[in-house]
Amino acid sequence: MSLLPVAEAQARLLNSATPIYRFESVPLDMAEGRVLARDLTARLTQPPFDASAMDGYALRFEDAAAPGAELEVVGASAAGHAFDGSVGKGEAVRIFTGAPVPSGADSVLLQEDAQRLEGDRIRTAYPLRKGQHIRPRGQDFLEEEAVLPAGTIMDFSRLTVAAAMNHPALDVYRRPLVAILATGDELVAPGNEPGPSQIIASNTFGIAALARNAGAHVLDLGIVSDDSDEITAAIGRAQVAKADIIVTLGGASVGDHDLVQATMIAAGMKLDFWRIAMRPGKPLMVGSLGDMHVLGLPGNPVSSLVCGLLFLEPLIRKLASLPPVKREGIARAAVPFAANDQRQDYVRATLTRADNDGWLAEPFSKQDSSMMKVFSRADCLVVRPPHASQLEVGSPTPVIFLRPDLLG
Repeated sequence: MSLLPVAEAQARLLNSATPIYRFESVPLDMAEGRVLARDLTARLTQPPFDASAMDGYALRFEDAAAPGAELEVVGASAAGHAFDGSVGKGEAVRIFTGAPVPSGADSVLLQEDAQRLEGDRIRTAYPLRKGQHIRPRGQDFLEEEAVLPAGTIMDFSRLTVAAAMNHPALDVYRRPLVAILATGDELVAPGNEPGPSQIIASNTFGIAALARNAGAHVLDLGIVSDDSDEITAAIGRAQVAKADIIVTLGGASVGDHDLVQATMIAAGMKLDFWRIAMRPGKPLMVGSLGDMHVLGLPGNPVSSLVCGLLFLEPLIRKLASLPPVKREGIARAAVPFAANDQRQDYVRATLTRADNDGWLAEPFSKQDSSMMKVFSRADCLVVRPPHASQLEVGSPTPVIFLRPDLLG
């Protein structure tokens, strides 16, 4: 099987994915970042009454249209404590922000625009505009008004309006469930003492974090040895849990100890493709097992993380009805880049601001796919297309931002 171009591989993966339209109800305080499954309508009118927008005096416009009018203060209206009565001719009610405007009043005079006189009387000091400083009933929204449509991603402002509409819980699309399986006799979990031929398993934690950040729940299937029966049992656990995606780490190639692909096929996986024209990450495997997407990532940590960014993150976000994360941008080469071969390279690099506020990308001198420390210090991946010619200093080049905040 020939190497598949990255763009074609991404398109085939995403074209095979359908958003998850099953939904669940979650408490409002757990709905941040979730996607509404149905239109959210108001359960009440807001404000529920004509309310004062300022501290001052509620009165009739006709009594105080011009400065110098004197009025008798007959009571007070505060938030949560409405004035029990009506404003008549020549009367005013002391009113505070958010309080109901009393019956009979049609305007609010700012407190600083009124002069206090002896007794319970005031004199207006400035002209009044009819209706000023009053928030009319329903100014924000009306009962049964559809305020937030299905598909809305809930953030701080939308959670606020949902709460104001009196919704304690929201119907949202279910998050995709990603099951992660690390394979290899050489792996031991962090905190254990590795044997003479073993290493610490690290990929799971980075891939799990990437999946959660993309909008998924994560099921850790643990580490299994290079044994078909153990791999089969782990696949079964993912199926029982109704995982939407199973991600395997390592073992997806066809070496003597790479059993994942063969075991997956034996379990019923329909292989779509594997071996991508990219570096790092060539032995990526994509398929399906019933309704479950199968994504076999390389065992080398950097290869695994790069493939996770390019394939797992967009897959999760499509299943979750979330927009893609904006990571693509342009930088200029801080040093020359050599001509490229038939694979698309993703070169770890740091970014610095140039004088014109653009980015300068400088690659690390070592790019081995096992070097996690280099990846942790990188700001971006410089994308070098297949057969790209030498890139000179100052030339623009596409990059993938590892931290999207740098795009700002």
